[in-house]
Amino acid sequence: MTQEIKRTFSLEYFPARTEKGEQSLAAARRELSILKPAFASVTFGAGGSTQEGTYQTIEAIVQDDGIDAAPHISCISTDRDTLKTMLDDYRKLGVTRLVALRGDLPSGYGIAEHNELRYANELVQFIRQQTGDHFTIEVAAYPEFHPQASSARADLENFKRKVDAGADSAITQYFYNPDAYFRFINDCQHMGVTIPIVPGIMPITNYKQLARFSDGCGSEIPRWIRKRLESYGDDIESIRKFGLDVVLHLCEQLLDGGAPGLHFYSMNRSEPVKTIWNTLKLSG
Repeated sequence: MTQEIKRTFSLEYFPARTEKGEQSLAAARRELSILKPAFASVTFGAGGSTQEGTYQTIEAIVQDDGIDAAPHISCISTDRDTLKTMLDDYRKLGVTRLVALRGDLPSGYGIAEHNELRYANELVQFIRQQTGDHFTIEVAAYPEFHPQASSARADLENFKRKVDAGADSAITQYFYNPDAYFRFINDCQHMGVTIPIVPGIMPITNYKQLARFSDGCGSEIPRWIRKRLESYGDDIESIRKFGLDVVLHLCEQLLDGGAPGLHFYSMNRSEPVKTIWNTLKLSG
């Protein structure tokens, strides 16, 4: 008898920067909390420069949405004392899951000159030293490799260091090539990494925005997808219909191939995630 895979379906928000943004986020939270995701993660503040907005959003989710919340925590521009206070605040709030990331470096700064903790594995180790097993710690994974990685092997070894430091599971950068994910999983297994690695899923609703994000983070949009999206020009409805077909098929391939769940980058919009979630009949 084949053992049933325990899968986790979750989603991500980012802190709002404007009154209109706050209204959009609140509406998305109302709609998506009904789906009962396993948890909702919340990214850093504007440009990764502050975590104040993260805490406020996490607090709202904990108090109002009836689901678990997972703040992103970065070691960039954050000293140990600040991190200790942050961890204590989240424990008091009832948070039991974190997403531990290095974070983006401010322009013009190097790793060593700007931080007490330099890399995500050091942050994971610090969290474990301070809080033991209180938090489930998620880390980032890059099936198409981190844009700053010196080589594919170096990136895999960096990921393994995060796991060895105490990470419980991982969420990937979004991608549209399932072969990249399955190859990454295979490589990790050969290195002795056995934690769940959940694919990150980015719905396609705006081609220009997606292209800008992808160019910045190193996520490849396969040529055939780019060309189809480009051909629609400003026809938003056709872009969304084609994008839905692409992402639904991607999710089906990943789940059929044994992926331990899906993590949706909601972009603070409910409809794309809700449509995919309900079509696939997912359960948090």
